[in-house]
Amino acid sequence: MKSSGQSTKFPAPIYRDTVLAPVFADAKRYFLEPLLEIEYAHTLMLAKQGIMPESEAAACLRALDALNPDEIRGAAYDGTFEDLFFYLEKKLAALCGEEVAGKMHTARSRNDIDLTMYRMVLRSRLLGLFNAQMGLRQVLIDLAWRHRAALMPAYTHNQPAQPTTLGHYLMAYIEILERDAERIRDAYMRVNRNPLGACAITTTGFPIDRSFTTKLLGFDALQVNSYGAIAAVDYLVESCGVLSTAMLSLGRFVQDLLLWSTVEFGYLRLSDAYVQISSIMPQKRNPVPLEHVRVLASRALVGAQGVPGILHNTPFADMNDAEDGLQPLVYTAFDDAERSVRLLAGVLAEAEFNTARMAQVADGNFLPVTELADTLVRETGMSFHAAHGIVSAAVRELHGVYDADAMADIVLRDLNGNGLPREKLLRALSAENFVAVRKIPGGPALEALEPEILRAKESSSADERWLEEKRQRLAEARKMLQDEQQRLIGRVDGR
Repeated sequence: MKSSGQSTKFPAPIYRDTVLAPVFADAKRYFLEPLLEIEYAHTLMLAKQGIMPESEAAACLRALDALNPDEIRGAAYDGTFEDLFFYLEKKLAALCGEEVAGKMHTARSRNDIDLTMYRMVLRSRLLGLFNAQMGLRQVLIDLAWRHRAALMPAYTHNQPAQPTTLGHYLMAYIEILERDAERIRDAYMRVNRNPLGACAITTTGFPIDRSFTTKLLGFDALQVNSYGAIAAVDYLVESCGVLSTAMLSLGRFVQDLLLWSTVEFGYLRLSDAYVQISSIMPQKRNPVPLEHVRVLASRALVGAQGVPGILHNTPFADMNDAEDGLQPLVYTAFDDAERSVRLLAGVLAEAEFNTARMAQVADGNFLPVTELADTLVRETGMSFHAAHGIVSAAVRELHGVYDADAMADIVLRDLNGNGLPREKLLRALSAENFVAVRKIPGGPALEALEPEILRAKESSSADERWLEEKRQRLAEARKMLQDEQQRLIGRVDGR
């Protein structure tokens, strides 16, 4: 196809419709609030450092106050400006004059503004996920304590394996949530570093105070090297890795819950508030919310896993691959994850476990026979290999039909009457006894499990305090920003 030789003016309609308009819509949704905070903080810093006269800084701050966020969010992209930053610049110039408004852009670039916004939004998403997981942890800890002695079958390879307790099972996932919390805290520490002042990529010759904007914007530290502040994406990839790990674990847990909700298992019954009926089958109680938990977790995981793929083999420099086109994918993944976790917490808070059915299964299907082999080792001194052989032969002889009395009789026969009491063998075939003797750290016996659940409660309280401290720090930074603004305007007004 030959070129027409004609050129459209910027922005070309196709570029406007496929890139600039969608990016503007995303920016209004995600970045308006952090961008305004950055405008305030940078202007206050310029005035503090004498780079901008306080009178002019006050005029800019008043112009920022005069902006109508709802009007901005409702603005349509018409191509007369490139993005949200230039749209705001145009609005501010109309309010306080182009010359004065233009001074706000001294010693900064859209590059460091963008990276600062991205980190501000991402830190809020990390805290949101952390908060949602705290809610789920508290529900599970309560359930684990309530059911700490409730017998249930443990499974390996999707087959019933050994008796355990529901509390023991739930504590396994609670520990995963604790590790998720550790990973989120670590990621937050690296995300919440201030890149503002890196400018395009090499800082500036103006004597700016990066520590001042760090405080005003609620960052915990400075992202020091200016090149890395702009070019590095590990803060983003790490956060997506944390999210992927959390969602993978959540999905595996929910898969069990869905299986337990089947009539064939009958271990879990959701409350009426969380089941949906069939349009044709009157008897159906579909655990649809658990399916929504699963699909939301899967969406979050796939979205988060897409980020490293998008960024792989991109240049170590400023480039659009990590910017406005990518960031909403990250935020959507975190939003889906938070919805998934909150929904699961709500479902389990009202669910009922059929512990009688679980205990019945725990005492059947040959589940306790490992302890029978252990008992032979303890009582006779034979090797575990030999004991395993005797018990395995007894299992095979019963042809898949478990009967504790028959098992004891077969084992006594094969022991050639060595005097081992039959009652001791029958006790070894009790699921309750199986759990009770497994009292070493990490086991399901109450002596081992109860301290772990209590420890989990303390861990949850500590993480709640961490979350509150971070939220309080951000609230204090917003208050500091407002106070600094009022002080500057007061000085200019002679108050």
